[in-house]
Formats: sequence, structure tokens, C-alpha cells
Amino acid sequence: MVAHTGIEQMAFDELLRVIQAEAGGKEIKDPATGETVGRAPEHEEGHLDSAIAAAHAAQPGWAALGHSERSACLNRAADAVEANAEGLAVLLSREQGKPLNGPNARFEVGACAAWLRTTAAFELAPELVVDDDGGRAELHYRPFGVVGAIGPWNWPMMISIWQLAPALRMGNTVVIKPSENTPLSVLGLAHVLNSALPEDVLHVVAGGREVGQALASHPRIDKVMFTGSTAAGKAIIRSSADTVKRLTLELGGNDAGIVLPDVDPAAVAEDLFWGAFINTGQTCAALKRLYVHEDVYEGVVESLAQVAATMSMGNGLDEGNVLGPLQNKAQYDIVAELVESAKDEGARVVVGGNPADDQPGYFYPTTLVADISNENPLVTREQFGPALPIIKYSTIDEAVEMANSLEVGLGSSVWSSDRDRALAVAARLEAGTVWINKHGAVDPRIPFGGAKQSGYGLEFGVEGLKHLAQPQVISY
Repeated sequence: MVAHTGIEQMAFDELLRVIQAEAGGKEIKDPATGETVGRAPEHEEGHLDSAIAAAHAAQPGWAALGHSERSACLNRAADAVEANAEGLAVLLSREQGKPLNGPNARFEVGACAAWLRTTAAFELAPELVVDDDGGRAELHYRPFGVVGAIGPWNWPMMISIWQLAPALRMGNTVVIKPSENTPLSVLGLAHVLNSALPEDVLHVVAGGREVGQALASHPRIDKVMFTGSTAAGKAIIRSSADTVKRLTLELGGNDAGIVLPDVDPAAVAEDLFWGAFINTGQTCAALKRLYVHEDVYEGVVESLAQVAATMSMGNGLDEGNVLGPLQNKAQYDIVAELVESAKDEGARVVVGGNPADDQPGYFYPTTLVADISNENPLVTREQFGPALPIIKYSTIDEAVEMANSLEVGLGSSVWSSDRDRALAVAARLEAGTVWINKHGAVDPRIPFGGAKQSGYGLEFGVEGLKHLAQPQVISY
């Protein structure tokens, strides 16, 4: 296979010019201003069939390169991302809404390069299972073929890399269907990546829900990776059933955090804030329900309010902002409705809860809601936005029971100055990941996946590579 040569360095305007639809297409608007960013192509099933056919034809040659050369290609792709980092970050900020600074657009683009390099560096050799007088057995990991990746709108570039990097590393080719809310970001990223990858190993097909359904049911797609809501994940399971596809599903979360009575509220407040409000709360593994012991409850609420007052929200291209708008009107309406449900119950709105009606964009203010029942919809439903309910508890058993009471279990966290005590509580929580004194801190070396209805399969690390390959035992 022949890889593309040379790394383009493209500013936002140049990047947009080469990826947007030449005529027509879906108008994409900036969620901060309402202004048009560009027009995304709207591909149909015929385009999907062609992309899958090309990826299928390219896959044997890509697999034949071996781990070393495929890893080298991923490193060259990381070089290309870094060379185009600012153009990609501006595109992402304008389409998704997240600010350039803080843990947002520039951070996300940087994470794309870091994930590519880390994935390229993992070693995965055949595993010797048995070697004795009775014989020898080895466990190998072979590529599936063509992987279909369906991504979300909240971290469109980074989650695309989470899907495509291990898939490519293991010798699969990839067809991505981005969210219809953020197609330009993924098209731009793929254009940059393809400047360093061989032809046809990576395709992007932009379109609506029907394209995603067709991808999940297509007979030449061998594995589907999906990040999104639990409801959409269930639809993908149904669509993939007839062809018995392998699936990795990272689905909705409503992550709980438990603050033990031994914390210093001021010391943990900023980490609590970013655990909840990173990407303006639009993160699957963000802290969405905070349970605080009655002894430190008011201190934690007050300290969080003080931190919130220092965090500026506004247009993402303004270098001073670290919080942005909700990405779309539907999500804005969900957050507003849930906060109103808390007000109706008589919960205490500590800060926020009062969106301005006279400003453009889908800005919902940073909102802290205290003195709220565990049964309120703001607690039981995933808000996916900048509104955090804070629930008081008296005993650890009560806190654990409330934290485990929902059908989802992506992540959770325990906050304490006593590590052993925190670990004991962590062992009782029903979640794929439990963090201690932090929340949502994913790492490309550490496996990540959900419990209960937050999905199945693992991503990241060597274990994540294994989930992008067909295990084969050779026994002799």
C-alpha cells in the first residue's frame, strides 16, 4: 500500500473549503452565535455502500503491513494533526461551541494526537496459553475486517480517534458516521489524517440516522463501535443482530460522586467543578449527581459556588472563556426543563438557573442546585449540561444505595482524605470506572467501559486493542 506523503498545514478557512459540500448540503450553525459555519455533505446509502466497498478492498493490504508499519502510519497521522492543530481547533469551536481554551477545543485536538501516539506504542504479542507435555496453545488477535464507527457531537474529534486509532492499529479499515450535529469536525479531522494514511483505509460518511442504521446492519461491516445514548445503543444492537456483529458500546451515564465527611471542601471544589462541568457538562463520564455528607454539605456547596463564579462562559473564539453553549437546541431544552423540575419541587438554586432570553446561542448558565430529593428528574435523568444537583446524605450506606439506584453505571467517584476509606466505598459502586478524588480522568493506557445499561466492551489500552480484533487460538 502507498501512504500519502507530505503534511499539509491548513488554517480554518482552507480546511473548511476542502471538506464542505460544493453545493447544497446541510447548513451547520455556530451554537454560540447562530451564524452559518459551513455546509456539510449529506451522504446517502449509495455513498455508504461505496465507502464500505473501498474499505473492504483496502483492508487485506493494510493488515499485511503488520503492527510496526501501521503504528508508524498512526504516528505520521499524529504529526499531521499537530501540524493542523489550530485550524482543527477553530473548526471544532465554531461547530461544537466549546471554547478554544481550558479543557476544550485545543485540548481535544491535542488529545487526538496523544491518543494516536499512545495507541501506536502498545505491544500486543501472541499469548502463550499452554505449553506442556500435552501440547502448546497460543492466543492470537486477528483483524475483523471493516469497522463501522458511529460518533457523538460532544467530543466529535477525540471520540472518533478513540474508535479509529485502535481499529486501524489492529489491521482493520474504518468507516465513520459522525453525528449530524458535528459532521464538519470529523470530516476535517479525517482529511488531515488521510494525508498520512494509505488510500481507502479511513472513510467518513456524513448523514442522518438512516445512514447510521444502514451502517450498523451492513453485511460487510464486521464490528460496530458506538458512543451515544442508551436508547440509540439499543437501536444499534437491534440493527446489528441479523449479522451478529461484534459491538463496543459506550452509552449514557449519569455518574454519581460521593463526598465523604473528612474532605476539606475548599481543597476539592475546583476538581469537583471540572468533574461536573468539563465541556459545559456535555460529557458522558461527567459528574452528574453529587452526594455530600451532611457534615460538610454547606461547605461543599459554598466552595463550589465560589469556583463557579470564576469560570467565564461565552463565545468559544474569545480566548478568555472556558465554558461555552450547549451544542444544540434540543439539549438546551432538556437542561432547562430539568432545572425547572427542581425549582418546582422547591430545591435551592445556589447559582444559575436563569438563562438570558436576549442573547444569541444556546447558553445555559452554570447552575448548582442544592436541597434536592434523589427522586427529582434532575437527579434521575442524565442532564448532559451545566446543571449539577447536590444531594445531602447521612450514612455511607445511604449514599451508596442512592448512587447505585439507577440503571446506568459508566463512571463514579469517591472524594476523601483517607485513601483506604475511599477504596472501600469505591468497591461498592456499580460502575465501569471509579475515580478517587477526581472524576472523568480518562487515560489512553487505562481500559474504559460501562456497567449495566452504560454499554459493554472496553476501550483504551491493550485491552481496548483486543476488543478490535478477533481472538484466534492455535493449538498444536
